[in-house]
Amino acid sequence: APPRASNGSREGAAGTWLRTPLAPGEVITAQSGAFERDPQESSTTDEELSRAGSPGSRGGGSSTTPDYGEKRLPQALIIGVKKGGTRALLEAIRAHPDVRAVGTEPHFFDRNYEKGLEWYRNVMPKTLEGQITMEKTPSYFVTNEAPRRIHSMAKDTKLIVVVRNPVTRAISDYTQTLSKKPEIPTFEVLAFKNRTLGLIDASWSAIRIGIYALHLENWLQYFPLSQILFVSGERLITDPAGEMAKVQDFLGLKRIVTEKHFYFNKTKGFPCLKKPEDSSAPRCLGKSKGRTHPKIDPDVIHRLRKFYKPFNVMFYQMTGQDFQWEQEESDK
Repeated sequence: APPRASNGSREGAAGTWLRTPLAPGEVITAQSGAFERDPQESSTTDEELSRAGSPGSRGGGSSTTPDYGEKRLPQALIIGVKKGGTRALLEAIRAHPDVRAVGTEPHFFDRNYEKGLEWYRNVMPKTLEGQITMEKTPSYFVTNEAPRRIHSMAKDTKLIVVVRNPVTRAISDYTQTLSKKPEIPTFEVLAFKNRTLGLIDASWSAIRIGIYALHLENWLQYFPLSQILFVSGERLITDPAGEMAKVQDFLGLKRIVTEKHFYFNKTKGFPCLKKPEDSSAPRCLGKSKGRTHPKIDPDVIHRLRKFYKPFNVMFYQMTGQDFQWEQEESDK
């Protein structure tokens, strides 16, 4: 049995909710096995990783840090969620001189674990004493084996999860896939097992990832809540400096990344990063970020909101944070 970070039954509250009858037409139809990870959650290649870990590579860390020191296993990980804002968070925290992070996603704890900790360490950038080594791989949050594997590496590892309204996140996830595979069925087709009966297909990864309470239970078997920081993907856009203050406090860093580091790009609709002392143009995320979402049938969005609502409430209770996703929707 895994070590307990919180009291409670093995199955836990979210598992009980999965068996609790929801509103008619809103039942989860997926079997337990359907909640396992989607192996294709990002596209980091072995070649990119070998470049990140090669001699002379800067490893993607702060540009102000000289390339000496030693490679260490990460003390902090951004573990999720896909399409939540993890890239924006990584780029912002890398602006801190006491943070060095891998630019690519190592996928060690889900796809490359058999390569061993020395391989993982070699992928990391070199750090000086007092600097923090970090990496981000958003699929860790939904990988069953990841909490146990990370705990066995270092039980005091700090974990950061960027969460976003699960309905918006699912549409963003679909939009990304659509850009690579234009031939896939419509969002409406994929979201339902039976559209007439309104049965949501929770086995589809775009839907499943957003059931945050279910995935979080797996992590709480190994890590106390005090070691996990939940960052709002929405506030990362509307108040990036405020969210970054929380991240820096959580990591035990001086608050160096502040509002001076951000510039709001009206065209893309989210903040871009700049160095306060630098007069050059702000650095924005790539063209793959801020894609225009396809128009989705309002009835489908309504059904998804009803589907996610009990899980969102459970997530708020588990984390002690209200992300106000329901309030956000009622304002529209």
